[in-house]
Formats: sequence, structure tokens, C-alpha cells
Amino acid sequence: MDIRVYRPGELSAADRAAWTALQSKAHLNGSPELANPFLSPEFTLAVGRTRRGVRIAAVYEDGEPAAFFPYQRTAAGVGRAVGLGVSDCQGLVYRPGFTWDAHELLRACGLAVWEFDHLPEGQQPFEAGASGTFPSPVMDVDQGYETYLARLREQSPKFTRTTLAKERKLGRDAGRARYVHDERDPAALRTLMAWKSAQYRRTGRSDRFAQPWINQLVHQLFHTRSEPFAGILSVLYADDRPVAAHFGLRTERVLACWFPAYDPEFAKYSPGLILHLRMAEAAAADGIAYLDLGRGQKEYKDSLKTRELFVSEGWVTRRHPVALGHRARRAPVRALRNAVLSRPELFEPADRILKRIGKIRSRG
Repeated sequence: MDIRVYRPGELSAADRAAWTALQSKAHLNGSPELANPFLSPEFTLAVGRTRRGVRIAAVYEDGEPAAFFPYQRTAAGVGRAVGLGVSDCQGLVYRPGFTWDAHELLRACGLAVWEFDHLPEGQQPFEAGASGTFPSPVMDVDQGYETYLARLREQSPKFTRTTLAKERKLGRDAGRARYVHDERDPAALRTLMAWKSAQYRRTGRSDRFAQPWINQLVHQLFHTRSEPFAGILSVLYADDRPVAAHFGLRTERVLACWFPAYDPEFAKYSPGLILHLRMAEAAAADGIAYLDLGRGQKEYKDSLKTRELFVSEGWVTRRHPVALGHRARRAPVRALRNAVLSRPELFEPADRILKRIGKIRSRG
């Protein structure tokens, strides 16, 4: 393989266009997962403006780009997926029929190890290093919103009926329910981020928006707009008051759901669920094939999904002491977290403790 490694600012316009073209054709070529916005050059470039060590390996065949591999690396050669911790899809973007040797790729990138936690199916050279595979629910809207809603009524009739009734009640009680699919007001984004930070604290979770680089990344992506990629802020209003919002990323065929939140004052109306239905309707009208709800077990995802994709986590390693040391540190933490998340008898008590801690902090 002819592999050339670039810093984000060194990637040529021609290579960026080739990368985007590979994603645009992914659905036609039977690899729709490669069209995910987190695999787009725009996401990698945005992370590169907020984090050090972002690199892009471009693989050429007969002088033409055949694949792109974005990653982050430390001086010691520890590699991670770009945006690990907030990215919901990671790996190689490649042309149909392309094959690669994972160890050769890592060697060319100067990596002893590459860590991932949202590797999509179809990346066999990396899958050999997977330590676990997990469902990632999606909402299929490629046949139109009415078809999706009919399917939802069939599989979850009570949920669908109740959610639509709550939307009508919201309109009666709080003012006309109004949905904006692509809200461009930065104040609405600040409102969403404040809600989300409060939710993190309330549930005892780490506040992602307290990390400056994540805060900067979201603002950058909010202002990133091109034909094949954009940050999309969707807001549900009761008259002029925002009651729920979501910020995600879209390509031509995929809307990746990312940061949803709502005003707790309106919790009885389930505004987050109403918002997701309106998102599905608008996405279908825009030609989106599916909404990717992301890895993670949540009741609302089970109610909204039509099927599941699968993503893996793990490490690709070369024979190197740095790789052994990194995996020895990280593996027990991942194993413990996954054990808690996958077992209700462990997760539910842990969740209660975190929420109790969150309430204590909020009082302080």
C-alpha cells in the first residue's frame, strides 16, 4: 500500500473531495455505515482544530485515493479513534473491494496500538482486535415518514398513541407546538448545552460540556455547513419557548443523533420523544435514509428504533511494549464498565447512586 500521513491542514482539496465521494457512494456500494457523519472529513478537521495529534492516513492505489484513516496519536505512538469518547462511528473509509493489513497500516502511521469503541461492521482487519460488540439502534425513514410511523404503530402501538397525544396536550397547555429542523440561532444551542450539562450533573454523570475541547467542537460543527455535511440543531417550541432540542450531524443519507435534551419543566409531555418523531419526519423529507441513535441501552431508543446496527470496541496492536502497557491499563476499566451496563442487577443500583450524588451536588 502507498500510505501517506497528513496533518489535517495538509490534506488537499482533491483528497477531501475523494473522501467525500467515497462516503456519498457508500449506500450504492452496499456499505451505508461508511456514510456516517463521524467518518466525514469535516468531523476529523473540526477535531483537529480542538485536539492535538490528529492525523489522516491516505492510502493510494495506482495514484488514486482508495481509503482514508483518521486517528489521533501521542508522541509515544498510542493511537485512538478521532474524537474517542464523543464519536459514534470510527474506522477506515474505503472504496468497494479495498483490503488492507491492519499492522502495516499502523506501522505506516507510527502507531503501536489503535483504540476504538464504535467500529462499524465490515472492517474485518480491525474487527480481529474487538473485545466486544454492541447494538446501535436506528430509525429507518428511507421509505418516508408515514411508512416509518405505520411501522412504529405496529410494533409499539401504545407508545406511538401516547406520544402523539402528549404532543397535542402540549399544544393545548403551553402554546402551539412548533418544530424547527435546522435552527440557526446560537442562543438555542446555548440553551441545549445548558440543559444537557444540568442533565449530566443531575444524573451524576461527567459533564461533557465542562471540557473546553468538546464545547469548542460542538460550536465549530454548528457553524460547519456544506452540501454533503452539516451540524443540525433541531428545536421543539411551545409558541416561542424551547422545550426540547437536539444537536447532531448529517451527511446526505445519515443523520447521527448526538446531544438531545429537554426542559425538565415540560417532562410530563415527553418533549424529547415528540422531538425525535418530528426529526424523523423532517429527515425523511430531506432524503435521509436513517437516523442513527448511537450505541447505548435507553428505553426511548428501544421505542423509536426499527432495527439495530452493531459496533465494536477494542484495540488493534502491533508487537510493541507501548501497546501491551496501554491495553493492560485500559482493558480492566472497559470490562468493568460493560459488565455494569449489561447487567440490570448491577446497572440499576449504580444508576441510583449516581443520581443521588447528582442531587447532593446540585443542592451544594
